[in-house]
Amino acid sequence: MTTPAEDLAGRTGLDEELLGVPVRLPDLRDGTATVRLDYTHFSVRMRPDRRLAAVTGVGIDGALLQDLSREGIEWRLDPRLPADQQTGPEVYVDNDLDRGHLVRRADAVWGATDAEAQQGNEDTFHYPNAAPQAAAFNQGKQLWLGLEEYLLGNAATAQRKLVVLTGPVLDPGDPPYRGVQLPRRFVKVAAFLDRGELAATGYVLDQTPLIGDLPAAATDEPPPLGPFRTFQAPIADIAALTGLDLDQLVAVDRLQPALEPASGGPDVPAGWILLTSLAQVRWRRG
Repeated sequence: MTTPAEDLAGRTGLDEELLGVPVRLPDLRDGTATVRLDYTHFSVRMRPDRRLAAVTGVGIDGALLQDLSREGIEWRLDPRLPADQQTGPEVYVDNDLDRGHLVRRADAVWGATDAEAQQGNEDTFHYPNAAPQAAAFNQGKQLWLGLEEYLLGNAATAQRKLVVLTGPVLDPGDPPYRGVQLPRRFVKVAAFLDRGELAATGYVLDQTPLIGDLPAAATDEPPPLGPFRTFQAPIADIAALTGLDLDQLVAVDRLQPALEPASGGPDVPAGWILLTSLAQVRWRRG
């Protein structure tokens, strides 16, 4: 009988050569300690000090995607990492927080065999691949969840392959709750081939309260989080927000912020696009 840790042995994680051009799981520039955990088709770079991922990376082969059910799959801790270095079930009990998949479940559900796809399906339910998010499901979050499908259907139509990096913005000022700090923003960078050349686009999901930070309630309620807003944003800005080394993808970013008019209000940085439709995504140059 194998142990849980042995069950995860041999996972190879993100295929960094999937696109034919190497796309690596990025490191943090400041040298903050991280732990890399490999799963089926994806990898997680954990920050034990925050008990959350600094970044995740998944390779998606759209030609081999399968539609498998999540029924019966339970969230579980990764036995390769101490429990106190993960955000586990106690953070999500008796409140209105979701276990937000960083690597989308559907993105890892692919393979040459049913067993490979099912292994990817189950692997996404490890707590290192989760981050607390507001449970409210609105247009902003729907856009966020649909980005990979849109890019697979458009930007990567020839090859139907993507490498997607996703993670929370781990700001020192994030509000504390049950021994963790709740991230209020998340980022995503998608890399693909466009007419044979490496290209990338970047996005920010913001659940910061629109009326500003409110004091935490005196009860066990989580700090207030605002409605989801999804932006396309310069990858250089995402690198600055997260501290990740994204130089390779900054150089091939398809968004040209200097050409973008102000969008979405005074709190929206210059060059960012507040997305209300995936048709607004800038993914092709020229």
